[in-house]
Amino acid sequence: MRFADIKGNDDIKRALSGMADRGRVPHAMIFHENEGSGALALILAFMQYLNCKNRHDGDSCGECISCHQTSNLTYPDIHFTFPFTSGTKVAGEAKSLTCYDYAQLWRQLVLRNPYFGENELWEWLGIDKKQGIISVAEGDAILHELSLSSVSDGYRAVVVWLPEKMNQQTANMLLKAIEEPSDKTLFLMVTHSPEDVLQTIASRCLSIRVLPVPGLERAERPADMELRDRFGDLMDAVLRRDFLDALAVGEELAAMESREKQKAFCIFAGEAARKVFLIQQGAASVAGIRPEDSAFYENLAEKCSKAFPRKAASALSRAEMLLGGNVNQKILFTMLVSRIFASI
Repeated sequence: MRFADIKGNDDIKRALSGMADRGRVPHAMIFHENEGSGALALILAFMQYLNCKNRHDGDSCGECISCHQTSNLTYPDIHFTFPFTSGTKVAGEAKSLTCYDYAQLWRQLVLRNPYFGENELWEWLGIDKKQGIISVAEGDAILHELSLSSVSDGYRAVVVWLPEKMNQQTANMLLKAIEEPSDKTLFLMVTHSPEDVLQTIASRCLSIRVLPVPGLERAERPADMELRDRFGDLMDAVLRRDFLDALAVGEELAAMESREKQKAFCIFAGEAARKVFLIQQGAASVAGIRPEDSAFYENLAEKCSKAFPRKAASALSRAEMLLGGNVNQKILFTMLVSRIFASI
């Protein structure tokens, strides 16, 4: 993937190519994005640029062996780490599996759509009714990979998708490697929840904010439209001050087929609250709102209180966090609806 293939975030593309050109590449970077904004695509384009033998005019050539290998996800010195657990497509116990076991499925998904979201990954890996984690076994696999000599003479990288899914033990295993990496070894991470990344990891990374880009193809996926419709139904009931209808939407959310889809709703709704806030602050141009959704969000911004975005986002973030534990979903969504109802 070349930088030219990626929509938007031109400042980031220039910054990344400038780092490579000056030979001053940070050994650890964390890209904070709203789900599906293109952070993984930027990392792939960056690695392709770093190792391209014929790069020019701020982009890779797209034709050399290194470029072909990177764009096909076959470059030997890029290791991908992502959350997973046991599922229907890969046999074995979760504690003994690593990302190598899921490598082919990961490659297929990234080549198909590098803007995928969490829910898409779980479904693609066959674990859509479970919660993925970055396990201790995966930490061991990364350290083993780094103990080997590089295959190429270029940069090698550990690309961590969602480091917030890494537990304390795994993070501690990787900490020394992140603090003192081998020459030309990079840690490149994509997070959707930077506040949930362990501070020992986050503090050692250069943080880059990837902005949402209106018009990205993944914004038009049916799954996102379903979340948009559910959120619209909830807000319609709340604005009509019909608590019973709002509770009915909460019951529908509690009955969703997996906790990951419920978490996806909380993430989507939290992002919607952010868009309302930006419109209320006169910054709609940077909110990443599709033209066809403008009327919906402008109506919310007009009818909701100025306190609504902050209170709603806080309630949604807490609900998403609680979904990671053994919580009664019906009670959780009843409380969530009640808090959103009171925040208007």
